[in-house]
Amino acid sequence: MTCDRLVCASCAGRVSEGRCPVCRASRQRLEQQEGAFAALTPATLIALLVALVAVALVAHGLAA
Repeated sequence: MTCDRLVCASCAGRVSEGRCPVCRASRQRLEQQEGAFAALTPATLIALLVALVAVALVAHGLAA
């Protein structure tokens, strides 16, 4: 999840702008929770899965 579209309940501003201490704390917490795959879009994940299946099929075909 990104903080681009989140609205702060304290100041009614975007969390990404960090207008108040609540926004800044929420933004920092979200940034810490992001893992290695957080920046990947669903389309990218599907493409990686298709590529992995293709490699597995080719490897299986070469082994037979």
